[in-house]
Amino acid sequence: MKIPFLTGKSPPATDPVCHMAVDASKPPGGIAAFAGRTYYFCGPGCRVAFEREPEAYLSGEKAVDMGRR
Repeated sequence: MKIPFLTGKSPPATDPVCHMAVDASKPPGGIAAFAGRTYYFCGPGCRVAFEREPEAYLSGEKAVDMGRR
């Protein structure tokens, strides 16, 4: 078992739009803040979508299906 503070890596964050795992230390899509919390994104499209309607993505009303099977 690796302990994050000993390995220097932070645990992955979850993109609130598509629910993909994101490296919080280098999020490819950047970050956005909402309601005092920071969110991390897999790509710029997810970040832009979130910034337009953060409440909808956080409530589960909206989500992007990445077609995983």
